[in-house]
Amino acid sequence: MRFVSFRTRNDIHFGALTGSKVVDLCGNPHAAGVLKQANPRSLLALLQAGPGALESAQRAAERSLRAGDAVRPLKDLTLAAPIPRPGKLLALAGNYGEHLKESGHEWAEKAVTTPRLFIKPATTVTGPRSPIIYPKNGNHIDWEGELGVVIGKTARFVKAKNGMDHIAGFLVINDVSERAVKIGSGRKERDGDKWFDWILGKWFDTFAPMGPAFVTKDEVADVHALHLETRVNGAVKQSASTGQMIFSVAELVEWASHWMTLEPGDIISTGTPSGVGAASGTFLKPGDVVEVEIETLGVIRNRVVKG
Repeated sequence: MRFVSFRTRNDIHFGALTGSKVVDLCGNPHAAGVLKQANPRSLLALLQAGPGALESAQRAAERSLRAGDAVRPLKDLTLAAPIPRPGKLLALAGNYGEHLKESGHEWAEKAVTTPRLFIKPATTVTGPRSPIIYPKNGNHIDWEGELGVVIGKTARFVKAKNGMDHIAGFLVINDVSERAVKIGSGRKERDGDKWFDWILGKWFDTFAPMGPAFVTKDEVADVHALHLETRVNGAVKQSASTGQMIFSVAELVEWASHWMTLEPGDIISTGTPSGVGAASGTFLKPGDVVEVEIETLGVIRNRVVKG
């Protein structure tokens, strides 16, 4: 099943995507008596409704399609991020060996290292066709196409062998990054400044476009065999397989759940392959168009605009 979120005149609704049609599931009359939560107002609320909610939503969508109720053409909708405000957006630094190499870092064997996890604010999240805002204090803005994993069941101290049981589905993410943060004059350098500047560069508004849809895991035959491609103005910059990740999806769930409780609707962005702009000294500028496409999941397309 595929779900999207879309803008209405005064709100954001969510619905089931079937071909070129979207069944609006907000207040859908066919959801009454089918969903445990009769009128979920968002995909996040649907995920939080617990086991069986996604399947119930699918049944409600099928009833709507048969009746012709609450059905909208996809082409008429302005898509938002599937989960516009996730409780947590976690991301991975250095989860592809070739990206570590191009960044000048050692590629350690998985047996003797651990994932490097950080958090991006929910305000970085934006839609699959929405602009990436080039901030006034921006300098070297870079792209990072990534696979996003959506948590479907609460996870705390889980084992990797059970990690996939806690995943609801997947989406496409661009972990946009500022590579040369401008702090201003007068700062006295301290230990750790370089690292904190790096993390600040991940936090600007609109620096996590995602979508175009949330795709449930049953739609993906092998999440570690998907082709990922990033294009800037049509030129291919990144081309890799998700099978090249150092730590698997299940292993990332295990690691994250040992440091925090993962909740339904939380998202993990699983790291980027080689081909980022910083490796060649090429960065985004206003007017550029960035596309990230992942096999089976779809493509997000975002134009860079001056903030």
